[in-house]
Amino acid sequence: MRNTTGHLRTALWLAGVGLPVLPLREGKEPFGNCPGCTRSACGDRPHMKAAGPCQCPAPCHAWAAATTDPDVITGPAWARAWRQAGAVAYHPGGGGLTVVDLDDAEAVAWARQTLPATTVVPTTRGEHWIYRGTMPSKNGVRPGADVKSTMSYVRWRGPGAGTMAVLPDAVRSLVVKEPTVQQTRPVIVAVPAGGGQCPHRSPAYLERGIAMAEQCITAATATIHKTVYRTFLTVLSAHGRCGCLTEAHTARLFTAAQGKGESVRHCEDAWTNARTALGM
Repeated sequence: MRNTTGHLRTALWLAGVGLPVLPLREGKEPFGNCPGCTRSACGDRPHMKAAGPCQCPAPCHAWAAATTDPDVITGPAWARAWRQAGAVAYHPGGGGLTVVDLDDAEAVAWARQTLPATTVVPTTRGEHWIYRGTMPSKNGVRPGADVKSTMSYVRWRGPGAGTMAVLPDAVRSLVVKEPTVQQTRPVIVAVPAGGGQCPHRSPAYLERGIAMAEQCITAATATIHKTVYRTFLTVLSAHGRCGCLTEAHTARLFTAAQGKGESVRHCEDAWTNARTALGM
């Protein structure tokens, strides 16, 4: 016999403390879409949303149906789901939380050695480590570990023990993909015939220029090719004719560009095109 009353009571309590809730079927799965929402007939695209995706009153759309509204939770549209529910889940990101879901003893041991202490909830096979703060969710961040926060749901297994800590960088970094940096080929910048003293006189001026160029490339969120080319053009126009640029400086620029997804070939082409545009 299902614990309908107990699940509903738990859901209302969680909603009361600010955690959006939803019923789960047996097996920890959310309820499927109702006929009006099947195959996104309602116009929903759950992966594009941060809240309830449509006006459907049923607990459709998995995490996106989670709510703190007691009228919805106890309403007729959710009544059938509660009668069939096997558990209660919550949307951690909607409540300002992040859960590190550890599936086995090895993952738990890693967390105890690596992550700051926080609220810990025992699960069937491992533990949930809960932090204050939100971030993108991602499964398989390391063996036996998932991160669940925004656009995700977690089965409620109790309040746990321990003081909840602020979401640390050690957890945030788990979902950051390390950029693939290809080996940079040497790029030679010709020194003007006869040499001559650099007109900038101060090495700090060059260092500041290179650092600003790296920052410009790293901060780019769109039109990466154009940003890289224009940055190379700016650097060469300021420092390319006096002979103060070294291979170490150009390697730093190439590395920054490769960190944004540019290939060595693209970097070389952008550098060559910038030199050509300046008549170098």
